[in-house]
Amino acid sequence: MLYLVALLLHCLPLAMGQYDICKSWVTTDDGPSWEFYACQPKAMRMKDYVTVRVDPAGITCGDPPERFCTHENPYLCSDECDASNPDLAHPPKLMFDSEDEGLATYWQSVTWRRYPEPLLANITLSWNKSIELTDDIVITFEYGRPTIMMLEKSLDNGRTWHPYQYYADDCMEAFSMPARRVRDLSTTSANRVLCTEEYSRWAGSKKEKTVRFEVRDRFAIFAGPDLKNMDNLYTRLESAKGLKDFFTVTDLRMRLLRPALGGTYVQRENLYKYFYAVSNIEVTGRCKCNLHANLCTFKEGSLQCECEHNTTGQDCGKCKKNFRSRSWRAGSYLPLPNGSPNACAAAGSAFGNCECYGHSNRCSYIDFLNVVTCVSCKHNTRGQHCQHCRLGFYRNSSAELDDENVCIECNCNQIGSMHDRCNETGYCECKEGATGPKCDDCLPNYYWRQGCFPNVCDDELLLCQNGGTCYQNQRCVCPVGFKGVLCQQSRCEADKKDCDGAASVHGSLGAVLLGVLALQLRGWVDL
Repeated sequence: MLYLVALLLHCLPLAMGQYDICKSWVTTDDGPSWEFYACQPKAMRMKDYVTVRVDPAGITCGDPPERFCTHENPYLCSDECDASNPDLAHPPKLMFDSEDEGLATYWQSVTWRRYPEPLLANITLSWNKSIELTDDIVITFEYGRPTIMMLEKSLDNGRTWHPYQYYADDCMEAFSMPARRVRDLSTTSANRVLCTEEYSRWAGSKKEKTVRFEVRDRFAIFAGPDLKNMDNLYTRLESAKGLKDFFTVTDLRMRLLRPALGGTYVQRENLYKYFYAVSNIEVTGRCKCNLHANLCTFKEGSLQCECEHNTTGQDCGKCKKNFRSRSWRAGSYLPLPNGSPNACAAAGSAFGNCECYGHSNRCSYIDFLNVVTCVSCKHNTRGQHCQHCRLGFYRNSSAELDDENVCIECNCNQIGSMHDRCNETGYCECKEGATGPKCDDCLPNYYWRQGCFPNVCDDELLLCQNGGTCYQNQRCVCPVGFKGVLCQQSRCEADKKDCDGAASVHGSLGAVLLGVLALQLRGWVDL
């Protein structure tokens, strides 16, 4: 009974979505065994686990206290920011708190009282962990959105930074880039860094508060507008270079470069209405576990993958100590729908002694032979350890044995080859006269015509005689009076009737010519 309950618990997540389960205990004709799958944690609100830093020092308002006003009431500057008063303070943590009864709480910068010196602020979000974005990043501003800002990302915990997206009311003026929209990108440019003007222009509406980094629109390029074709997205994440890393971050940084102006220019007589205020930052994603875990927990101040497949590390990025009989590899979304787990194997274990090089997830014990063998080898491999290539395939010398592309199809020419198999170097067995690795070419003194046939004639050894010309090595075009394969025979010698016919024709022609000459002479005599 307990066995059935355990089996049900392992199989239940399969009905709840893709890549939710890492392994399942299955029974086959070869007996019960673990079947492994690529797996990943569910998406969650990442702002609950973030560390925030705002710089430069002194950019947060309230120390010393100062007053400020809004664009709606630019000359009624009765509001105050005071770091020493909890009711009037605006610290960075208010960007991530829960806002009760719709009352917005927000971080706020100092005002632009030092204009024309730029008012610059950086907001850095750190997770100390690789995460994969699964939905739009949404930043909510109070009192107007910045007219110029940048979003940057880091993949190495803030050691290096890369542009993620530019925002401006005039992209060409601010960043020397033309304005573009994410929805206009194509499959080949889905990870392009662009500048957008959609979230920076002032319209005077209090509802226009948000700035987005459009993850869903980029996903929709592959999965469709409603993200219904996720299989295509997962396939492209594996096959398109750099696409998976594009949605992966350890840190995000917003560089606020110019605040909302409330118009087309800065009013120097009232600089207290220019500042930044952020009430909320939503980041939705999942822990990056390299498809080796379906759970991620918060431990000792940071997120940690609950690793499966005999892997370990914060991102499941290496094999456990006693499971290193082959090099570590990330899991793969392919082949659909369960992917490839690329589990680490233990030296000395049944699975370890039966190394399948990542081409099989299951092993079977053959009792009467007392051996363990891999079951259902994939990627066109075969053998006890999936170490050989199937017939019709050969070993890719530039790939490791655990590479999915270790076996390459022979692709022998069906007409020029004896069969569809090739040797270990990829050369096919050719029929007479054919040559080349795929038997799709002909040896010297042969010509191709749905197969290779010996030359009838050529320009060196098989010469056409008696003035004949060789046509594409296939036949001699003979002059009048000769025939044969090489035009070597006179038609007279071959057939007496031809000679007699030719002679009678020649005689008749001569008689006609003599008659014409006689008539001409007679005319001269009459004259």
